Amino acid sequence: MTDFAATKAMFDLPEGVIYLDGNSLGPLPKSATSRVQDMLTDEWGQMLITGWNKAGWMGLPTGLGDRIGRLIGAEQGSVVTGDTLSIKVYQAVAAALELNPSRKVVLSDNGNFPSDLYMADGLLRSLGEDYELRIVDPEDVAEAITEEVAVLMLTEVDYRSGRMHDMKALTELAHANGVITVWDLAHSAGAIPVDLEGCNADFAVGCTYKYLNGGPGAPAFIYVAPRLAETVRPALSGWLGHEAPFAFDLDYRPGSGIERMRVGTPPVIQMTALAAAMDIWDMAEMADVRAKSIELTELFITRVEAACPELQLASPRTPEVRGSQVSFRFTEGYAAMQALIARGVIGDFRAPDIMRFGFTPLYIDEADVIRATEIMADVMQNKLWDAPEYKIRQRVT
Repeated sequence: MTDFAATKAMFDLPEGVIYLDGNSLGPLPKSATSRVQDMLTDEWGQMLITGWNKAGWMGLPTGLGDRIGRLIGAEQGSVVTGDTLSIKVYQAVAAALELNPSRKVVLSDNGNFPSDLYMADGLLRSLGEDYELRIVDPEDVAEAITEEVAVLMLTEVDYRSGRMHDMKALTELAHANGVITVWDLAHSAGAIPVDLEGCNADFAVGCTYKYLNGGPGAPAFIYVAPRLAETVRPALSGWLGHEAPFAFDLDYRPGSGIERMRVGTPPVIQMTALAAAMDIWDMAEMADVRAKSIELTELFITRVEAACPELQLASPRTPEVRGSQVSFRFTEGYAAMQALIARGVIGDFRAPDIMRFGFTPLYIDEADVIRATEIMADVMQNKLWDAPEYKIRQRVT
């Protein structure tokens, strides 16, 4: 069983703050500060460029990939970290399209994260007018999976509402129609149990700065099913994805397996912080995390609906189809969220009217939920949000 009291003690949580925004940026692991400082002084400072060999910097992308892989049901050696999530989306979709060269349609839904849609649209525009990004409502995805589609690109957990797609069922349907799948796990990894191998997924991507607590700008990851890893062509043929990067050949030869999905130089400082976070994740089992998450979100919904009738639940009511977040609709949602933040309850706002709260059992417990809902009741019942300073939109919401 996961000891959540022990994991909570390993995070640097500001006093008086209830942090319900780990689905956007996870908090700082206490050990990350010293780990990064040691890397800066003992490795970069003393080893200089020899740190690539002596400190093992070059192996960080695949080493961290395997640690993340445990949380998402990936086979050993099938995940690599690096770059940003948008870049990994581009890589995955481009590689998937080449596996289905006679088809020209990428299918997604309007609940997908906009950046994924932007990257796919930009890729398809560069390929020519014959290509199409087809976007449907989430509930219409299954019906839209036809033999015309080349790639199915979906975010498993909707970033606004927390609604979950059925990865296994949709992947099976896609394969039955000759469609390659690309799954975005940005709101899945560290939030819900994922079984990429069991679902027979083709590609998956995700970020590490949300539930995995790697810090702002932490590297993304990409998964390629082992059955495809030796045949996919990386559209972004970076030098570290080369079979022999230090041979400095002018012709590109893809590396072995998942190594070919590396692009540029690893962000070693950021990966050191991520490694500290993964030490905490090594203490957790995803089944325990999911069970506790459901307890916390159910408690939160029950208490908020009882005390704040003006808030409308925007997330699925059934926990089995809801990720580890809860969203409520409110016409003055931005102002209400700013009022909550001013009182130490940190969530975030998503346009046009979504108040979003994330729940990570590694550092959130029942006492936090109870206190947060008490503060929410005060803010809503007394209209504390109705103040000019809370209605000024900041650059990041």
